[in-house]
Amino acid sequence: MSRFAQIQAWLEDIAADLRALRQDIHAHPELGFEEQRTAALVARLLGEWGYEVHTGIGRTGVVGVLRNGDAGRGLGLRADMDALPIVEATGLSYSSCHAGRMHACGHDGHTVMLLGAARYLAATRRFEGTLNLIFQPAEEGQGGAEAMLADGLLERFPCQALFGMHNMPGMETGHLCFREGPLMASQDLLDVTLEGVGSHGSTPHLAVDPLVAAASAVMALQTVVGRNVDPQQAAVVTVGALQAGEAANVIPQSALLRLSLRALDPRVREQVLERVQAIIRLQAESYGCRASIQHRPAYPVLENSGAETAFARQVAEALAGPGQVQDAPMVMGSEDFAWMLQRCPGSYLFIGNGAEPDRPMVHNPGYDFNDEILVRGAAYWAALAETWLQDTATPSQAPATAH
Repeated sequence: MSRFAQIQAWLEDIAADLRALRQDIHAHPELGFEEQRTAALVARLLGEWGYEVHTGIGRTGVVGVLRNGDAGRGLGLRADMDALPIVEATGLSYSSCHAGRMHACGHDGHTVMLLGAARYLAATRRFEGTLNLIFQPAEEGQGGAEAMLADGLLERFPCQALFGMHNMPGMETGHLCFREGPLMASQDLLDVTLEGVGSHGSTPHLAVDPLVAAASAVMALQTVVGRNVDPQQAAVVTVGALQAGEAANVIPQSALLRLSLRALDPRVREQVLERVQAIIRLQAESYGCRASIQHRPAYPVLENSGAETAFARQVAEALAGPGQVQDAPMVMGSEDFAWMLQRCPGSYLFIGNGAEPDRPMVHNPGYDFNDEILVRGAAYWAALAETWLQDTATPSQAPATAH
């Protein structure tokens, strides 16, 4: 039996434990920076398996450290733990017991896949070096990665490479998907206030109507991608909210726009950001309004480094066979693991959650993580760690393909 088959078989023996753990976390979802129960559970299990456990990193983050031998190599594997403010509609026996919160993105599964690998690696210790398992809080827009980095994550737990993984509905169950370079988009958030002069609805000539200016700006912004960005590049400009006024016979004093901007290239990101702000200001001015813009850069482009992505793919082919490894599409969604990859070489991959036509996408009230991929995900993390941290291999060396 090959080493990779041994990993898979070992984890198959604890598959029921992994499923029960995942469903327990699913039933007790916690929002970003509130992951007290989840973090305590992760810390307790890591401690029981022999890890050096560090808590409170990035407020509610956990890092488990396992050292074996004297090699100086350090590897980081990351999973996210937070849930979303969504009312669950799955009807499952283990549905969320907290109204208005659910694991609608699969972070419960991500946490358990890494815990499964942690259990295996602690029991077998077939590696040489330092393994840093990073359980991150607040991935869903609150800046959990930045908080952990600000708490000295990479200074306290040095890594030569970092890897992360996300489930993906629409991809075949258990398939592992890779892409070198840009994989996920940047995101910039804009809160725009247009100030005018309010008046009675019967005297529009005495008003400076910010709602009309806002409506015009929304329409003008639709030209940014189609008439400014190279057609071979990708970008998205979304106006997600237009809020103004409360009564039919009142012209409001101000209007609020909320926008998200996305791009897969840092230069396109800057181009879109500059053009959007110029259009908003000029549209406001043309209607006699004043525009104030609050810009919040939420995520950079997630870019996978070449050597680490090639290595990660080779491990996947050795574990699962080339037929279950594929190229990942570029995705316009964003991911704060991008902040970590700006500080350390590494790669982010997708694992297929199932391609059935009726399987809900993430962030849907009917979504559920596919427990059939828990063993595959855990086995992949274990194989990656063993291969990266083995005595005779370097990250540029390919593992032997399983047969």
